Amino acid sequence: MILSADQAISKLEDLIDLLIDAVDGGASVGFLAPLSREEAGAYWRSVIESIRVGNRILIAIEHGGRVIGSVQIARETRANGRHRGEALKLFVHSSMRRGGLARRLMAEMEEAARAAGITLLLMDTRKDSQGERLCESLGYTRWGEVPDYARDPDGTLRATSFYYRRFNA
Repeated sequence: MILSADQAISKLEDLIDLLIDAVDGGASVGFLAPLSREEAGAYWRSVIESIRVGNRILIAIEHGGRVIGSVQIARETRANGRHRGEALKLFVHSSMRRGGLARRLMAEMEEAARAAGITLLLMDTRKDSQGERLCESLGYTRWGEVPDYARDPDGTLRATSFYYRRFNA
């Protein structure tokens, strides 16, 4: 489901837990371990503000009333790129992995992108990761790789692979 800014605020503690779980699990999602609740909360509040102004779409999956997975679309705001978006921060709680939730989130994210008039999605993920295998299995095209692009939560530099997918709105 797509979360509005108000819905995301009401799920803020779940979103914080989800992000901390991802970082604790070694996900290279822009944060170093240990990630504090304050830093995770500040991140989600910035996402919520971006939702409020229309620059971000947040898709979430719940189980038992708690958010257990999410993915985002960052909308390009410049006039010459409003047809594209970037898929960001695909998270599935570690207790719920290997059940197809990442695929479900990606499908919902693509549906939301189409509904928003986005015809080109960009995505990046750590090289040789589950995320890379997921992108390829979903038909994303790999267009490059950059060595030492981002740090894992433990600080180790890793290569990142870049993908895109085109589709009709």
